[in-house]
Amino acid sequence: MRVEAIELHRVGMPLVRPFETSFARETEREVLLVRVRGDDGAGWGECVAGNDPLYSSEYVDGCARVIERYLAPSLLAAHDVGGETVAELLRPIVGHRMAKAALEAAVLDAELREADTSFGEYLGAVADWVDCGVSVGISPDLDTLLDEVAGYLDDGYLRIKLKIKPGWDIAPIAAVRELIGPDMMLQVDANASYTVADIDHLRRLDAFGLLLIEQPFVEEDIATHVLLARAIETPLCLDESIVNAEIALDAIERGAASVINIKPGRVGGYLEAVRLHDICAELEVPVWCGGMLETGVGRAANVALAALPGFTLPGDTSASDRYYAEDLTEPFVLGTGVHAGQLPVPTGPGTGVTVREELVREWATTPVVVLR
Repeated sequence: MRVEAIELHRVGMPLVRPFETSFARETEREVLLVRVRGDDGAGWGECVAGNDPLYSSEYVDGCARVIERYLAPSLLAAHDVGGETVAELLRPIVGHRMAKAALEAAVLDAELREADTSFGEYLGAVADWVDCGVSVGISPDLDTLLDEVAGYLDDGYLRIKLKIKPGWDIAPIAAVRELIGPDMMLQVDANASYTVADIDHLRRLDAFGLLLIEQPFVEEDIATHVLLARAIETPLCLDESIVNAEIALDAIERGAASVINIKPGRVGGYLEAVRLHDICAELEVPVWCGGMLETGVGRAANVALAALPGFTLPGDTSASDRYYAEDLTEPFVLGTGVHAGQLPVPTGPGTGVTVREELVREWATTPVVVLR
């Protein structure tokens, strides 16, 4: 299609409870939504960057600025834009993968709506429902943590992920393992908060039968991940380190990871995420879909991605009410009965959800920016 306008919407979304990791404590999220309008319809994409450059170098203000100044003009100047051409059109701009991913998602949404094709069908989904895990932030104390986890068990989630950091690891993991029993899937996420000096300490986590340990060291330090993988029995998973399929392949071949977390925003878009999935599937390396506190806009596409055959582990594709009292789309609700702990894969055209534009306007934190 010919892109006629790109809109940038910034929306304030309070979280239902604070979400704390090793690097930040969040009580609300400022969401950057991108709407692409063209001669063949319109589509929405969600930028997963955080309020501040703490998880990655990208953040909301920076993403909005780079889209406005560099990325949007490239798409607006092109005569023919499709989901599969966005990455190439934006390639001259180095990095800024989360901003690029939001634009790609919006273009894909518009294109697929016009073609009456769902994201799942387009990406290669093979499941109608996907298993869901839940990410649990760092709590002020063990009692608060156990109360939160117990609530997620009642909700039916199939896997628990605990955020950990130095000083908050052995005791909370032990307490949660005792609560959920030996058989339920439990994994931990360090968000790069440990160093090589902690290898002996991290070896103690083998005692808890974890599904995996996620990203213990800084993203550039593949070598120390290799050392830890050799020192422990628990599978090692990489997140922040994986910014494209080639780096994932290198990390796997070097023995730095035996599981990969795929976040479309982190790798530059859903098409790169599929390429990464395909490489891991060929190598028989399990993958799962990570989460970035998405609203229904981003969650819809993530659920479709998680329905691909290589996603053999539950992802962070939680229900809407895990994070938000009210969502920007129709809410994602966990199934019951045979589909307990699962979310349905949207089947409507594009992402399959409808953006509640009245809420986008009502909750806007800045005036909409329209680029032509």
